[in-house]
Amino acid sequence: MRRVAIIGGGIAGLSAAFHLERARRDGVHLDWTLFEKSERVGGVIKTETDSGFVLEAGPDSFLTAKPEGAQFCCDLGIGDQLTYSNDATRKTYVLLRGRLVEIPPGLEFMVPTRVWPIASSPLFSFRTKLRMVGELFTSASHHDQDESVGDFVRRHFGQEMMERVAEPLLAGVYGGNADEMSLRAVLPRFAEMERNSGSLVRATLKSRASRRNTGSLAQPLFTSLKAGMQQMVDAATASLPPERIRLRACVSTVQPCNDDWQVMTGDQTGRFQAVLLALPSVIAAGLLRRFHPALIEGLRQIPYSSSAAVVLGYADARLPAGHGFLAPRTEDRKMMACTFVHRKFSDRAPEGAALLRCFFSSSRFPDLLNQSDDELLKIARSELKQILGLAADPCLRRVFRWESALPQYGVGHLERVAEMERMLAEIPGVQIIGNSFHGVGIPDCIKSGKQAADVFLRTL
Repeated sequence: MRRVAIIGGGIAGLSAAFHLERARRDGVHLDWTLFEKSERVGGVIKTETDSGFVLEAGPDSFLTAKPEGAQFCCDLGIGDQLTYSNDATRKTYVLLRGRLVEIPPGLEFMVPTRVWPIASSPLFSFRTKLRMVGELFTSASHHDQDESVGDFVRRHFGQEMMERVAEPLLAGVYGGNADEMSLRAVLPRFAEMERNSGSLVRATLKSRASRRNTGSLAQPLFTSLKAGMQQMVDAATASLPPERIRLRACVSTVQPCNDDWQVMTGDQTGRFQAVLLALPSVIAAGLLRRFHPALIEGLRQIPYSSSAAVVLGYADARLPAGHGFLAPRTEDRKMMACTFVHRKFSDRAPEGAALLRCFFSSSRFPDLLNQSDDELLKIARSELKQILGLAADPCLRRVFRWESALPQYGVGHLERVAEMERMLAEIPGVQIIGNSFHGVGIPDCIKSGKQAADVFLRTL
C-alpha cells in the first residue's frame, strides 16, 4: 500500500484528492490523506448567501477558455449547474481623469480589431490611435529574453494602452503591477503571437477569421455555478471519504525517513511515499527547510500580494450599463476594480437589487491588511460615491480578505520555475501544486492537482 499526503485543502489539493480517490475506487492499491490547517476546505473559494444575495469571498468565476474548470465540474456530477457570464450586456469602463470611459467594442484585451469604435473612442489620444495602425505593419520579432508585460505593451501600442487597459485588466486578475509581471508567464499567447506574426493585430485578425471559417461559436468569457463557486468545493468534498480529510491539522514538518516521508502534525506523525504540497511557495519552503537550500531559496523568492473584496448590496441603485469598471494606477485610487455582479451573472441578487464587488490589493494599497472592516467599507463607499455618484446606503455590507493569496510572476519566472522543477525531480515523491508555478486561475490549479495525481499513479 502506497500512501500520499496532500498538504493544503484548496482547489488544487481537492483536485489531486479527487483523482487519487477515483483511482483507488477503480482498484489501484493506494491510500491518501489530505491535511488542512483551517476549519474548512476550498481555500479562497468561498460563497455565502444573505437575503437573496450570492456573495463570493474569492473568485466569482473562471475562464471558459480553460477547459479544466468545466471538466472538473462535469466529473463531479454538477455539469448541469454551470452558468455563464451575460456577455450580451458586457460593457466595461475605465476611470480616466475621474470619469468613466467605455472600453470600445473590438478591443480584444489590448488588441484593436475594429476600426470605427477604436477611432471614435475618447479612451485613447490620436497619437495612440496612430500607434495602433502602425502596429499592423510590425515585422516578426525574435525576442529571446523574457520582459515585463508593461514593456511589451509599450513596444506595440504605447504608454496609454499600458496605463489605461493592460495594467488595470491584469491588476484585476493578478493583483500586481504590469511593469513587474513576466510576459511569458502571464501572457504566453501574446508572446507566441509576436514570435509568429510580429503584429498582434495581424495575428488576432487571422485567428478571428480562422474561427469564422471553421464555424467556431464564440464562448462566454466566464463560467461560474448557479449557487456560486462554493458549489464546486462542496461537490468535491462530498465525493471524498470524510475520514481521509483532516481539518485543523497544521503540518509542522515534512522530512525524509529512509525511502519514505515523515509528516508531522502536532504530536502525530505519519509515513507516506509521496507528498503533494498544495501551498503557497513560501509555506512550502518552510516545510522543506531542512534540505535542498537552492530550492528553498527559489520558493521563497516568489512574492505574493494580499487582497480584499468589499461586497455591497443595494435594494436599488442607479448604475451605468455594463458589468463594472477598472481604476488604473494613474487615477490614484485605492480600489482597483468594481464588478456589477448582478449584471455579470444572473440570479446573484433579488429582483431589482444591485450587488457590487470592490477589489483591493496590497500591491497598490500596501497598508491593506492593517485596515479594519469599517475603514475598508468607508474607503469603498467614498470612492463609489466619487466615481458613480452612488450615495445610497447599502442594505448589505461584507468584507473578505485573503493574506498572501496571489503569487506575482516576475520577469524570468518560468526560467526560475524550470530550475526548481529540475531540483524537485531529484527529490522522489515530492511535488508542488497550486498557483505558485503555472497559473493563478481555478482551472490552472485543478490541472496541477490532476497532473500531480497522474505522476504518482504512473509510479505504481
